[in-house]
Amino acid sequence: MKVALSNEGMIHMLIDKLALLLPLLTVGLLQPAPAPAADGWRALFDGKQLGRWEVVKGFDFIHHGKVEVKDGTLVLGRGGPGTAVRFTGKFPKIDYEISLEAMRVEGEDFFCGMTFPVGDAALTLIVGGWRGPVVGLSCIDDEPAVENETCLFKDFKKKRWYHIRLRVARERIQAWIGKEKVVDLETEDRKFSIWFEPETALPLAIATWDTTGALRNIRVRRIGEGTAENKGKIQTESPVQPPKPPVPSPRKADNPPHHTTVR
Repeated sequence: MKVALSNEGMIHMLIDKLALLLPLLTVGLLQPAPAPAADGWRALFDGKQLGRWEVVKGFDFIHHGKVEVKDGTLVLGRGGPGTAVRFTGKFPKIDYEISLEAMRVEGEDFFCGMTFPVGDAALTLIVGGWRGPVVGLSCIDDEPAVENETCLFKDFKKKRWYHIRLRVARERIQAWIGKEKVVDLETEDRKFSIWFEPETALPLAIATWDTTGALRNIRVRRIGEGTAENKGKIQTESPVQPPKPPVPSPRKADNPPHHTTVR
């Protein structure tokens, strides 16, 4: 025998059900964003989803490879020729460090071309470029990594993780691969330039070139955060004009690069 509920009874029943479901629906919304670790590092990739990373689709990345999150890593598939992702969240412009691990899965060119801000200018750290061995910054005084004083030749093995740390201070830019310092550049009176179109790379972008690469443990922290070392030094975290994507080969672009002189 079916018993018909009155309108008032149905309303009370719905209210009771909502009261049970409300805590489940709001638990995710009420949780605060993850706080930086005690040492100041803030994760930019959680190993589960792209999050604030987006696939770059313009210019040399029109025929990009597949980008996916797999087994806790961010995989940039081999493109024709390039594949890149851009971070769309807030990011410091100066006085900061980036740390990540990168792997060349397959291919022979750079598996980490990281474009980053230097105040109102920008540079790209190339790891494994020019068919495999070149490490350096592009571009300095109009010279790409393979032609300026930051150029270093290093043998990179496929399917091996390399820890990369980049430190961007007002007076000096430094980088390490593992424990080896690979870049140590004073910034005074140097001109920093980025090749190709500037629309898709800031505040931070990571690219591969004719290569499949994998990334994990991408983190950032401000230099001297929470100490007297850096009080009053950090500029406001606001988007700046993006640079051009990483230089893929030793050829010069048809148009002069966008550049800024650091004084």
